[in-house]
Amino acid sequence: MRLGPLTQFSQKTNRYQAAERANRGVGDVFPLIAFPDFGASITLPRVLDRRNTGEKMLRGIPVSQGVSRSRVVVLNRTRIDPAKCDIAEPDLAREEDRLQSSLAETRRQILSLQGRLRDAMGAKEALIFDSHLLVLEDPMLLEEVSRFIREDLVSAEYAFFKASEKYADALAKVDDAYLSERAADIRDVTQRVLANLMGRPTCAGLADLTEPCIVVAHDLTPSDTAMMDPAKVLGFLTEVGSRTSHTAILARSLRIPAVLGLGGAISELNTGQSVLLDGFNGFVVIDPSKQTLFEYGQLVERQTSIEKSLEVIHDDAAETQDGHQIILSANIERAADIESVLQCGATGVGLFRTEFLFINRSDLPDEEEQFAAYRQVTESLAPAPVIIRTLDLGGDKLLSHVNVAEEMNPFLGWRAIRLCLEEKDLFRTQLRAILRASVFGDLKIMYPMVSGVEELEAANVLLDECREQLRAEDVAFADAIEIGVMIETPSAAMIADSLARRVQFFSIGTNDLIQYALAVDRLNEKIAHLYEPTHPGILRLIKATVDAGQANGIWTGVCGEMAGDLAAVPLLLGLGVAELSVTPSMVPRVKMLIRSIEMSQARELAEFALGSESPKQILARAEALARAAVPSFFEGAA
Repeated sequence: MRLGPLTQFSQKTNRYQAAERANRGVGDVFPLIAFPDFGASITLPRVLDRRNTGEKMLRGIPVSQGVSRSRVVVLNRTRIDPAKCDIAEPDLAREEDRLQSSLAETRRQILSLQGRLRDAMGAKEALIFDSHLLVLEDPMLLEEVSRFIREDLVSAEYAFFKASEKYADALAKVDDAYLSERAADIRDVTQRVLANLMGRPTCAGLADLTEPCIVVAHDLTPSDTAMMDPAKVLGFLTEVGSRTSHTAILARSLRIPAVLGLGGAISELNTGQSVLLDGFNGFVVIDPSKQTLFEYGQLVERQTSIEKSLEVIHDDAAETQDGHQIILSANIERAADIESVLQCGATGVGLFRTEFLFINRSDLPDEEEQFAAYRQVTESLAPAPVIIRTLDLGGDKLLSHVNVAEEMNPFLGWRAIRLCLEEKDLFRTQLRAILRASVFGDLKIMYPMVSGVEELEAANVLLDECREQLRAEDVAFADAIEIGVMIETPSAAMIADSLARRVQFFSIGTNDLIQYALAVDRLNEKIAHLYEPTHPGILRLIKATVDAGQANGIWTGVCGEMAGDLAAVPLLLGLGVAELSVTPSMVPRVKMLIRSIEMSQARELAEFALGSESPKQILARAEALARAAVPSFFEGAA
């Protein structure tokens, strides 16, 4: 089904993922510290070995880092699931009035929650409730509710529940973690609307906590999480949920350790039990022993020390010990992410994912709006470079404004540069906006999903047309703007020499390159083990791309997940990669690793990898080098 304006939930998440902070307060036993992700999970194997001591260990999904110990309080909340209630035609006006009153009251409540969160955490974190407000304003949803009331002659609560569940179910089935998690947001708002319609209390329980505890629940909504008092809630555990949920994002922003997705194991937890929560690895230790408490106390101390050491190198270059400098950039989704780039110590932006400017709305952004966003990022980071990726829509990113037929294999279908070359007006508008913004700093253009020379040349023809239009209109733009392509398909890697003669840089999108080259859907749990970044075939494609670039005088970067994998970083450097672009939270750790190795070590590793036939052997050797360089990042790692 077409989701229309409800696709505005698509990627609001990423704006808040950089909100992780360090060094907050003191919990019951341990400081509650929230650290950004750093590639290796920190575990204590000795804890796992003491299962005969009476300790029970559960494992879920770590979504907010930190360690806490306290007693458990189990929340039991009944989900409102209204039964079908028929009405008579004379009651239609009354039901519509009830609906509008409930929507108004729900809006007031959400705005109150948003204000509370804004006062506590700041404006950026409070924006998480924008998507909730959008539900209440969505014309497609509200029209469907009204239609159910009129045509089916049912109560407002049943009509709203039926319509919202239709949209929530559709989003939950989308093959994209961020989009599917937005189903929880719709259901959160729905429960609030239903409570107001039926005169029931909302979010009961959390506001009534009288002493510090670890909260246990089937699930916690963003509304629940926003009401948490960090002085009372030392951590929380849920049966369902994931790292991309708004609840997880708020937990990280509030610096509350959290483990989600415990499944049926959550039945082991009862109010009053003593529990240690390990938000680094997703461990929950029931009735922890003194030795366990001691070891986790040491863990906290080590991580505090790591954070301090990373602050020291904030302004330092990403340079190996033998003087080889790497460009270390950040990946962003929106202009709002500028602050995270400045805070992490990156050298500009290596990937600006512009599609989120399009998805996160009910209409298409015009040229002026796009120009303003691109200018803001470019101008704020100047003279550091900013690489803007043109629209990468299609595949897992929905857009209601372009009529895209359902495809059997959307990742192999009408997406990215293929879509843009067909929807020329859409593409021209973006290219004009980018060109206009180019006068405000070092802006570069990058085309995604290029598979052949013809696509690159066709894109450049449209770019030249835009240049001529702007000249005719006497609108300024940079004459020497650099053009690059993403190397995401095996065909692009194999013809990299031809592409290199027509561009100024390459950026390898390892996520797609790996799954296309290995024919592995990384979201398919049955074959996920075959998704191997250190597969010799992948490494040879990367090396071929780098070599083709160097032969033609251009540099090659990596902007996929592999760039932020600590084990892979020395390997990429050894293969000749000149730039790495990673999520802002990973920049300090990647920088520390680069500054802790010699380029000669990286080249030796790459030589070994290119001659090896075993992905596992390559990975083991790469991990050994990374561990030796920055052992504190891997202490106790399983």
